[in-house]
Amino acid sequence: MSLNESIVEDAALEWFGELGYAVGHGPQIAPGEPAAERDSFGAVVLIERLRESIRCLNPARSTQTLTNPSNHP
Repeated sequence: MSLNESIVEDAALEWFGELGYAVGHGPQIAPGEPAAERDSFGAVVLIERLRESIRCLNPARSTQTLTNPSNHP
């Protein structure tokens, strides 16, 4: 059996699912789809997911501080 991207991706998704993470396949959140989370395939960071994670990790910080950290110590 040869190792390819699909095998690695499926194994990673299964592993993260077992750890309790919500997993999904790229086509579900691809640009143009009802559940799209990015405007283009070139956008590799899912900004809204990142912002929500930062908010969860820093609940005492204001939204302004979290969206523009360069203005705050």
